[in-house]
Amino acid sequence: MSDRVGVVGMGLMGSAFTHHLIQGGFKVQGFDIDEARGRQLHERGGTPVESPAAAAKGARWVVTSLPTSDIVREVVLGRGGIAEGAAPGLIVADASTSRPEDSEKLGAELAKRGIGFLDSAVSGTSAMAWKKDLIVIAGGTAEAFAACAPLFAGFARSAYHMGPAGSGAMTKLVINLILFGNRLALAEGLVFGQKAGLDAENLLKVVQDGACSSKTMIDKGPKMLRGDFTPEGHVKTSLKDGRLALEQGHRFGVPMPVASLWTQLQQAAYQQGLGDMDSSAFIEVLRVMGGLPKRA
Repeated sequence: MSDRVGVVGMGLMGSAFTHHLIQGGFKVQGFDIDEARGRQLHERGGTPVESPAAAAKGARWVVTSLPTSDIVREVVLGRGGIAEGAAPGLIVADASTSRPEDSEKLGAELAKRGIGFLDSAVSGTSAMAWKKDLIVIAGGTAEAFAACAPLFAGFARSAYHMGPAGSGAMTKLVINLILFGNRLALAEGLVFGQKAGLDAENLLKVVQDGACSSKTMIDKGPKMLRGDFTPEGHVKTSLKDGRLALEQGHRFGVPMPVASLWTQLQQAAYQQGLGDMDSSAFIEVLRVMGGLPKRA
């Protein structure tokens, strides 16, 4: 069976996917609206193509890594979309952070066309993606999940089947919510400690080694401390994800105090011109509120 993979969306995450897949021996053909990303794919040994339909042609799987589920839908079903280039049996694995209901609907529509679908959200930053330190959380049929095992092993360290279509997207929002709380507490603690006169580098070492430690404190702590907001994700994307989480909380009648506060802070960071910086840049909002100088 073909080991050809189409990738649509080769930004921070998608470019890491293509790197690992090519290194793993897959034939990768990719599309992105930014032509520079196509050139980067060519330099890695992949084949840039002119449309999502071309990315799907002859492929066993197509991975989408895009900003929103509305864009995913257009890329899959729109003019020149994946469905136009797909042969029966193709599986679309959407690695975007999508709205769960949109994933359910898209999966049902593709099934009528003989195309498989998994909402295959990934957990981890782009820096973790380059280290192949991601997990995949997928929603869809057990058969489609089993068929994607070689694909997921190509760019992630593990994969979990969470249930029917939409379950992967929902699980990603739960993971994000818990991350929000971790990052918010870390930023608040660092600002508190610095304002109180503690040595910031030593403080970070302690919180990373203490009972409060988490992966996000190890990954994002140095960025927050040093004001290095080179993006591994973006404030604008984190703001979108926060709004998605709040939307689902409203849908199910769940209290979302952490998601609400996180989203407000990301909104403030976005309005202050930090939208294209790493999501950890929101610490600048707290620094200014606490009387410390803004660095970004």
